[in-house]
Amino acid sequence: MPSENSWKTKREQMNRDGYCLLESVVSMDLIDGLREGSDRLLDEFSPVEQHLVRYQGSNLSIDFQHPSFAELVTSPALLGSLDRLGWPTPRYMSGYILSKPPGGPPLYWHQDWGGWDDPVSFEVEPMQIFVMVYLTDTVVHNGCLRVIPGTHRYRIDLHDELTEAHSPAAHDANLSDTSPMFRRRPDEVDVPIKVGDLVIGDARVLHAAHANQSDRRRTCMTLWYFTRWDECSEPLQSLYRWRNDLPDDMDGEQKSRVESILTRYDGSMEPLPFNRHLPAGWGSGQVEG
Repeated sequence: MPSENSWKTKREQMNRDGYCLLESVVSMDLIDGLREGSDRLLDEFSPVEQHLVRYQGSNLSIDFQHPSFAELVTSPALLGSLDRLGWPTPRYMSGYILSKPPGGPPLYWHQDWGGWDDPVSFEVEPMQIFVMVYLTDTVVHNGCLRVIPGTHRYRIDLHDELTEAHSPAAHDANLSDTSPMFRRRPDEVDVPIKVGDLVIGDARVLHAAHANQSDRRRTCMTLWYFTRWDECSEPLQSLYRWRNDLPDDMDGEQKSRVESILTRYDGSMEPLPFNRHLPAGWGSGQVEG
């Protein structure tokens, strides 16, 4: 794990680039459990319309179908890492199993923040982050992450060329090296990762993934946390509140741990409209702060 000085560097990288990599956080015993649980679901996965997930590979919701999923979401090592980055009380919103099959195509450029109507979008500090846990060593050849550093704070030409992430138009996007959705850029960075590492990213940062050119499945567990849930406006909390029921047969101790970190909202405020479109005044210069 990083030293005290290294944690400071990682925090600075998050604010500057919109992502960071933490090495050797998840134990191999837990990785084995995640492989078992995710492979079981993926082996049964048969989407009605395959084109809806062709660029993601899969988009299976983590609903705690396997004990390892709760272990990951509430992992002391993972939550402790977020604490060291400056987020002592993260709240879990959702998670997905994103698995590219052998020969799976790349994922398009996109950002995932849907709260652009809230002023928090203009702050340097992220309100929502993704935490990615890859179940195999992942490099360019088998589909590692691609990031454009700084795009959580600065508007670039690509922002205005992209189709909204995960929309029908994105599902139907033309896979082409010349398409803005997929093309290589001189300002992009590849993020290869070892099993057990974490990639943490700001929901606003532009990211994509390479194609899986290997002959093996490449699986990523993507978890979504809010870093400062209690500071969110009520409309934002209402938008991103936890909506699913936990399994009836879930272990009681695990259920208690999960319950304690969910994005709960019990108020009556109308939710903020879900909006992935950057406001006109955002990112023309440095984001406030």
